[in-house]
Amino acid sequence: MKNNLLYIILTLLTFVVGFIFLHTAYFASTKNPYAQEIVLIVLGTVATILITAALLNKQSELELEKEHHLKVFELKSNLYLELIDFIEKIVNKQKISDDELVYIEFLSHKISIIAHPNVLKEYSNFIDILKNVTLDKTISPKESDELSLQLAKLSVKIREDLLNNENSEEEVEKIIIKNVNKF
Repeated sequence: MKNNLLYIILTLLTFVVGFIFLHTAYFASTKNPYAQEIVLIVLGTVATILITAALLNKQSELELEKEHHLKVFELKSNLYLELIDFIEKIVNKQKISDDELVYIEFLSHKISIIAHPNVLKEYSNFIDILKNVTLDKTISPKESDELSLQLAKLSVKIREDLLNNENSEEEVEKIIIKNVNKF
């Protein structure tokens, strides 16, 4: 912020000094029209340079912001997919080991860093179900269905987080839960 203010002040100072110089040169050259044209060309060039510099500066800011959002999106989507793959793995095995419980604990920490608060709330509900389901270290078909249903609800929040789409959350949730219940 301090550098931006300094940059703006220096730009304004340069512009004012340049304007005064060129204004003086323009009126001093009223006897020679060619000198006036040269001064106007210089004024046009300076204005073009200033506008181009401002546009390039803004474009650079937008590119950096876009790159940042892309990196965050990739990080979130990879982490969410890692969670879903892990849940698929333990449901297919129908049991969970102590190492896998530690893994899910650390995965929770990773999710806590990047997830939207709505995802964290639903993830908390999911962890509660997972904890209850895995108390005996096995996963029955009924528990698998319960886990899948809660994962579906979590997927709705994940989808909302990744797509920044809050418009039709309830409708999407109903569709996803309906699809999960078909199995």
